[in-house]
Amino acid sequence: MEFKRLVKKIGYWSVFILVVVIAAFIYWKYMFTYSKGYRAGLLQKFSEKGMLFKTYEGEMILSSVQSNANVAIASEKFIFSVTEDAIARQMEQIQGKHVVLHYLEKKGTLPWRGESTYIVDSVRIADVSGGTFAPR
Repeated sequence: MEFKRLVKKIGYWSVFILVVVIAAFIYWKYMFTYSKGYRAGLLQKFSEKGMLFKTYEGEMILSSVQSNANVAIASEKFIFSVTEDAIARQMEQIQGKHVVLHYLEKKGTLPWRGESTYIVDSVRIADVSGGTFAPR
């Protein structure tokens, strides 16, 4: 009888520890903010898409190398998702302009949060006078 009780107790603790480990992994993978920062560039594309879950997705061109005439020679794309409707409406209004985005990077994506691990939580139009992307 004592042995059965011990095995049962070990079984309960094993299940409890397994649940805690799985919950910690899910939190780390999908909720934990891995990094955060700012990106500046030209907001090239912004759209709402999806079959089951409609999400806001965008592309921004980052100018990494510029010539003396402030013309971008080399550039890369920054692909991001937006979860808040207010930010999405703001993005739709400023498409095609130079902007500064604040983003949170997650380790994984969720279908209702978007296709990118980069989640934009604020946006502002950049001041491009003088060739820099200074926030207004």
